[in-house]
Amino acid sequence: MIMLSQDAYPTRTQNNAGILARQDPVVYEVENKRKAALDAAQRASYEKNGFLLMPELFNSDEVNYLFNAMQGMREEFTNAGRKEVIAEPGSGEVRSIFNVHRLNEIFANLVRDPRVLNVAREILGSEVYIHQSRINYKPGFTGKEFYWHSDFETWHSEDGMPAMRALSCSILLTDNSECNGPLMLIPGSHHHYVSCMGETPDENYKKSLKKQEVGVPDPILLRYLADMGGITSCAGKAGSVVFFDCNTMHGSNGNITPYPRSNVFFVYNSIANQLDEPKGGLTPRPEFVAAREGIAELKPEALLIA
Repeated sequence: MIMLSQDAYPTRTQNNAGILARQDPVVYEVENKRKAALDAAQRASYEKNGFLLMPELFNSDEVNYLFNAMQGMREEFTNAGRKEVIAEPGSGEVRSIFNVHRLNEIFANLVRDPRVLNVAREILGSEVYIHQSRINYKPGFTGKEFYWHSDFETWHSEDGMPAMRALSCSILLTDNSECNGPLMLIPGSHHHYVSCMGETPDENYKKSLKKQEVGVPDPILLRYLADMGGITSCAGKAGSVVFFDCNTMHGSNGNITPYPRSNVFFVYNSIANQLDEPKGGLTPRPEFVAAREGIAELKPEALLIA
């Protein structure tokens, strides 16, 4: 008789929320020895906290170049009826554009920039590919919040991502202050997997990318994690980069300041951690949200600006 392996990270299948210990490493052993992208202190900080802020990794000329590309995409795609464009609830302004590394050559080059790519390869201990890419526009006055969540809980449930061997890279394209809705994270939360209540409706992404209601962690468990680790906001100057583990609990407040907060996100996944079938018989989310086709290792590019 063939025994099916039990899911180490069950979710959305029970009436009660739960919290489980992480079963996967945070920082993986490097398969191929290459020059280190991080020093020992940075690796230890990422291992302990589940994230790492690298201030002003990109210079002002590079930021301007990327900012203009970002603005150009927003102007091109607004009211274009593109499936990759997610509108803000209420205002209708562009909230996010997905699949930017396939839609724009500049962002296709950016995912291969060694300053970010080599960090991902080092932490994940393997070659990597892009599971998801997007620009998050949080406009002044009307930018809505992103509620607390673990990305891995969604990717495991709705995309069939097997293990916690992925990370997000958030490149700040505007100044992120304490006031305009910066990324907030709970240090140490990545060591704990929060299983969520509720059944996932098919094509849940059509609602969740605007406002997440399924896969939302239980408030008591959120309080437990925050009481243990506190809450850190990753404010920083444009050009700074935040790397954070796929299971780190994070979110951001709404933006009622006049100053927009825009970041580009790349999700690097280990080439050894490609997607299985979604849980619960769900239809796989579309390619622009979760990549399944044409998976290829990324190779570094020398220059962002030619």
